[in-house]
Amino acid sequence: MKAVLQKIPRPTEASSILLDRRLDDCIPFQWHHHPEFELTLTLNSRGQRFVGDHIGTYDDGDLVLVGSNLPHTWHSASKVDEGAPHVALVLWFHPEWVERMQDGFVELGGVRAMFDRSAPGLQFSQGAARRVRPLFERLRTLEPEERLPDVLALLTILARDEHVTPLSNRVVAPSGRAVDRGRLDRVLDHIHLTYAESPSMDELADIAALSLSGLHRLFLRHLDMPISEYLMRLRIGEACALLSGSGKSIAHVAEAVGYRSIANFNRQFRVQKGMTPRLFRQRFQHVR
Repeated sequence: MKAVLQKIPRPTEASSILLDRRLDDCIPFQWHHHPEFELTLTLNSRGQRFVGDHIGTYDDGDLVLVGSNLPHTWHSASKVDEGAPHVALVLWFHPEWVERMQDGFVELGGVRAMFDRSAPGLQFSQGAARRVRPLFERLRTLEPEERLPDVLALLTILARDEHVTPLSNRVVAPSGRAVDRGRLDRVLDHIHLTYAESPSMDELADIAALSLSGLHRLFLRHLDMPISEYLMRLRIGEACALLSGSGKSIAHVAEAVGYRSIANFNRQFRVQKGMTPRLFRQRFQHVR
């Protein structure tokens, strides 16, 4: 199932967009993506959370930051209080605002770094979620032009959360500015075009105009992982997208993402996802 592109209007009177979503019956499965970063606080609801290739459970007070264009949805199973609705408080941030937020405001460096880390989706700790919940709920009572101080206070608290958990293994290129961004972008573009053909390290080093050791340092510095791990996560992430969005056989999916051995594919998939490709497909399709 292909993720639907959701069009979110651009506000003229605020830096972010607030959605106060209240549903009596359920939070439906609506697999979608959008360029905007999304911060979602889910209340009075329990169920499953899908972010990229991540499948997990959520409970009352779940707080997640979804990176730009990362497919996602929530799907409720029950309420905490059956007499009240499911609630999703959502803040959307346009990438252009995130890109410029540090201009002239060095205090927002930690917040900007948090957005840069959000490409796979971030689940915040229960403690951080409890701290920002009153700020999040207060936003509903404010006019758009009055929200900025509370939004920045909320984001600053979250940026200091030391127990935040990345969710998806599906790789998304980082959006942060850096001295080596041009080199990194060229290498990532080539990897994403040729990952199924196993690009050589020499080839990637030539594209980056670096030595092999310099190429490895570039990845460790900006992606916090070696190239081999990046390739594996990319392949498994793309396999998850194919397993959830098509009826292709598992053997066909393995070959499409660059695995010549189905046994090796199954082994690496289990290491990354904690389940077999077949079980992953069954769990995803169960809620469609």
